[in-house]
Amino acid sequence: MGLTAVRPGRLYDEVVAQFEALIASGEWAVGTKIPPEPELVAALGVGRNTVREAVRALEHAGLLEPRRGDGTYVRATSDLGAAILRRARRTRVEHVLAVRTSLERDAAAAAALHRTDADVVAIRAALEARRAACAGTDRSAFAAADVAFHRAVVAATGNPVLIDLYAGLSEALQHTVSEIDEHDDDPAAFPGHEELAEAIVAGDPDAARAAADRYLEAARTIMARSERSGS
Repeated sequence: MGLTAVRPGRLYDEVVAQFEALIASGEWAVGTKIPPEPELVAALGVGRNTVREAVRALEHAGLLEPRRGDGTYVRATSDLGAAILRRARRTRVEHVLAVRTSLERDAAAAAALHRTDADVVAIRAALEARRAACAGTDRSAFAAADVAFHRAVVAATGNPVLIDLYAGLSEALQHTVSEIDEHDDDPAAFPGHEELAEAIVAGDPDAARAAADRYLEAARTIMARSERSGS
C-alpha cells in the first residue's frame, strides 16, 4: 500500500489515517521500526511538525512505541489491542491463559467444523513457520509465529466477531507467549499444536478441542512450576 502525498487541508488527520492503515494491514508489522522522520516527510509531502504530531498521537494511543536512540516501533495493531496489551502487562499470565482457554477451545472445535481448503493451507503454512521459528534462536520471532498459528486457527472458524476479538488480543497473547517460553526448557516439545492442525484438517471437533486442552494445560503447568521455583 505505501504512503501517498497528503492533500492540503486536514493534514494531521490524513497522516494519522495513513499510519493506522499501514499498521492495520500489517505492512508496518508489530515489533518493526517505522521509517525515519525525513523519509515520512518526503513520502507524505507534509511538514515535520505534522508527522511528529501524528506519531505522538499514535504513541499516546499505544499503537507506536518510541525507543530512545533507536527509533519508533509498532506496538499494537489497534486501539483495542493496545488497551488489552496494557492491561495484560499489569496482570498475571494465568489470567490471560484463562481467557485463552475460554476462546481457543471452542475456536478449535469450530475451526474443525467450518474450515475451508484455503484455511487448511493457511494453518499448515503457519504451523510450518512456527516449527521453523521454534528451531531458531530468536524467541520473539517464535512468539510471533506461535500467535500467527493460533490466529490462523481462529480465522478458520469463519466467525468475524471472534476473528476481530482475537486480533485485538494478539499483542497481549504474544507478550504472554514470550513469558511462557522463558520458562520452558524445551519449546520444541510443547504439545498440542501438531495435533490441533491435524484435527482441524480431519474435521474432528472433539480432537481439536482436546488438542487445545493439551497445549493450554502445558502452559499452565510451566507457569505454575515457575512460580514454585520463584523465577
